[in-house]
Amino acid sequence: MRRYLLLAVTLLMAWTNSAEAQRVVVPTPQYYLPANGFVELDGSATIGYTDDTLMPAARYLAERLGAKYSGDAEADILLSLDEDFATEQYRLYVGRPQITITGGGYGGVFNGIVTLMQLMPNEVFGGVPAKRYRVEECVIEDAPRFSHRGFMLDVARTWIDKEAVKAYIDLLAYHKINVLRLHLTDDEGWRIEIKSHPELAEVGGFRGGDSPVKPRYGRWNERWGGYYTQEDMREIIEYAAVRNIEVMPEIDLPGHSLCMASIHPEILCGYTPSNRASLGYDTRSAFCPSKEANYELLKDVIDEICQLFPTKYIHIGGDEVEMSQWRSCPDCRAFMVAQGMSDTKQLQAYFMTRIANMVASHGKVASVWNEAIDGGHLPPSTRVYGWEGVAECRKAAAKGYSTVVMPGQYFYFDMKQTPREPGHDWAAIFDARKVYEFTPRKVGFTEAEMANVVGLESSFFSEIYLSHNPESADYLHYQTFPRMVAFAETAWSSSDERSWEEFYARLVAHYDRMDCMGIAYRLVPPSVSYADGMLTASVDDGSDIYYKREPMEVEMLYTAPIETTAPAEYSFVARRGRAASAEAAVAAHFRTITPTFKLTSSMGSSERFSFERAEEYGRLARTTRSADVGDWVQYTFERPVMCRRMKVATGNFQLPRYNIENGYVEVSYDGSSFERVGELEDGVFYIMYPTRAIKAVRITSTSKGNGASWVSIQPPTIYPLL
Repeated sequence: MRRYLLLAVTLLMAWTNSAEAQRVVVPTPQYYLPANGFVELDGSATIGYTDDTLMPAARYLAERLGAKYSGDAEADILLSLDEDFATEQYRLYVGRPQITITGGGYGGVFNGIVTLMQLMPNEVFGGVPAKRYRVEECVIEDAPRFSHRGFMLDVARTWIDKEAVKAYIDLLAYHKINVLRLHLTDDEGWRIEIKSHPELAEVGGFRGGDSPVKPRYGRWNERWGGYYTQEDMREIIEYAAVRNIEVMPEIDLPGHSLCMASIHPEILCGYTPSNRASLGYDTRSAFCPSKEANYELLKDVIDEICQLFPTKYIHIGGDEVEMSQWRSCPDCRAFMVAQGMSDTKQLQAYFMTRIANMVASHGKVASVWNEAIDGGHLPPSTRVYGWEGVAECRKAAAKGYSTVVMPGQYFYFDMKQTPREPGHDWAAIFDARKVYEFTPRKVGFTEAEMANVVGLESSFFSEIYLSHNPESADYLHYQTFPRMVAFAETAWSSSDERSWEEFYARLVAHYDRMDCMGIAYRLVPPSVSYADGMLTASVDDGSDIYYKREPMEVEMLYTAPIETTAPAEYSFVARRGRAASAEAAVAAHFRTITPTFKLTSSMGSSERFSFERAEEYGRLARTTRSADVGDWVQYTFERPVMCRRMKVATGNFQLPRYNIENGYVEVSYDGSSFERVGELEDGVFYIMYPTRAIKAVRITSTSKGNGASWVSIQPPTIYPLL
């Protein structure tokens, strides 16, 4: 790159470096030298390439510009390779006599194409070519810090079809993410066709209805799902490759295998569990590592996966294995004695090593979650994905494993962004700022550990997506953008010294581009204040603000401060295009009360998670078994409660799991007579604006089981009168 830096310095003497001349480029390039002039392109523009391997990239750019492409070296835009460059390094020259993009490999050229598109009007990302493009003259030279800049998409918990995956691949490509890992199997679904065992996808691709796989997380009363044929997957792989994205499969083993066990129960350990609490449903989810037949079955699967995916890396799981099943298994215990094992973690290491060797027999490398290395040393070539925390990432790197850093508290985009927004919170609650401010040095990585870090990866586990209209990409977009933009910067940038304020200004400028991309990204909620009888809302990104006043649900455009003596009745959201923020309001709008109540149920109270936990508010309680038809849960208040809203809910706080799947809700005003007020939706019901004080609320199940051994019960959430 040095000779190009000398050229850049020379050009800088003649060109201006004013901020006004620069377009926002994401991720920020290392060297960006703008000039005073412009190059104009129209429908007659041509894209040329000097190497046949670059033809797909030329076609890609030509399609977006409405241009033509060929091997003509005299074209308006010329793509070429330079063996002195690193693979993803590029140099973009916009000037006369032609625009040139030079890369060390296909990836470098594609990175240059994305940068060139960002210099053009934002509409280039909208899918409809413009008649004319005006591009500022400049030289940009850049290369990524990490060779692995990945994103893991969970298509097992919530089915995401081929076209939706391809649409998301486009968004990743626009931000120079170069690895897409597809989480293809889990307890809830098997999403890839295996020709030697077609039942895995044909049956395991669906749950509910007549499927042996029980429904979870929503859509309780239908057979729901889908899977990719091998031809579908080849199409996805090819589509991604054009966009410099490597598609990596994950087959999660030996745990997270309830779906396969529902189809092939013989893979489970050889003992009969008590399924009384789950109403007869076998909830075991781990392969028995002592059964030789299991390795024969998995060899068939691994053989086809290795043949289908060109990637060098095959992820084989290794996380969250319920080893209590192995400890209960006489065959596993006998096998451990015979092998001289004292811990079930060693048994997992044995299992994972055998699967890793199957992968290696195809000339490929096994990837695993960080727990998989706890029980012994897996093959030195194994790639480790550290998800549980920074310490686990550093541990893997210190042991010499090639390591992908993806701690949940920074890079799990299924986490909440503020306490009142959807998502999980077990790892952390964070927004784009925390993602952007992550640096390996800041979290303690040593130079020796960094030598084994190949890159960063973010992820989206999709349990909650199923109950947020998965036919639309809005929830997926909301959870991952703009956190993905921050991640792209973090994974690309070579500097550990970053300014959030500087990045946020560029991020807001990038919003217009994301609007053209069709992203339903998350906006920062409005700031709301109340003083001297005036209620004020504001944003710093130019988006529109809308408000509602309870009990009305109609949104109105906010144009000026609102004069009111009841500020808590109002709530605000920011919107622009498909983007939206979470609800904002004065603190009193969100205030809840905690009146004393007694929780009772036909299912009995768990000893460890007793009903008293819910009665104390803030903690989940559990029953001793799953709900059958007619089972009930009742909240009885010490004194009747007058409120404007009350939420009663079964299942976990963040997602519909361990709930009563179908049922109805009754309210009593005197504690003895009840009237039906509605049906559960994903285990939850909202009593809205009751006209009388409520003495008791009862939830009654109308379905059998929930694929688990208990029902979780939440304390009521009660909003007082304003």
